[in-house]
Amino acid sequence: MTKVNQLSEADHKLVTAAVREAEKTTDGEIVTIITGLSDKYHDAGLHWAVGILFLFLSSLAIVPGFYQNLLSSWFSGWGHDFTAPELMSIVFIISVIVFLAMRFLFAWMPLRLAVTPKSTKQRRVRKRAIDYFKVGAEHRTVGLTGILIYVSLGEHRAEIVADEAIVNKVAPEVWGEAMVALIDEIRAGRPGEGMAAAVRHVGAVLQEHFPKSHENPNELPDRLIEL
Repeated sequence: MTKVNQLSEADHKLVTAAVREAEKTTDGEIVTIITGLSDKYHDAGLHWAVGILFLFLSSLAIVPGFYQNLLSSWFSGWGHDFTAPELMSIVFIISVIVFLAMRFLFAWMPLRLAVTPKSTKQRRVRKRAIDYFKVGAEHRTVGLTGILIYVSLGEHRAEIVADEAIVNKVAPEVWGEAMVALIDEIRAGRPGEGMAAAVRHVGAVLQEHFPKSHENPNELPDRLIEL
């Protein structure tokens, strides 16, 4: 997938125009949001740091002789009988160093994102999409016909969240073509084209189920929202 850092002004205009055109034929209201990342995944970095620390302590318990020889080598090969407090202090200090080193390592976002399970990223992106939908679109239209197209670039994930009236009439799998069009264009490094293509697909579905009436105003913003 081609890396996309931000959208151009042309991308914004393209998506805004696509939303306006799609809404000419339907009472549905399409909201588009694109963001670089839906979550910081600090907990994933913490879990990996704790896991690596646990592996270190486990190896210490399984092969203590290896670490004893290593300690002896630090004393230029001279034998030294460590007391229990000395050993505990050494283990504690090394454990702290290992943990802090791992926390520092996983503070690098690309690595933290790479080691976060796909299922976790999927849940976080879905949750963030629903949160934005509840704030900006849910129950904000007269006919409950708001729909959100949400893209999170960092996780390479996209979600479509619809209001009550749409959910009651349109099965989730119907949005498959819109998602394919969206993802294919983003993979090619054309996020604006992808969002516009998804809007056109969504608009066609909404036109079928919620054709334009004469008493339906433009209730939600047409512009692409970049967070």
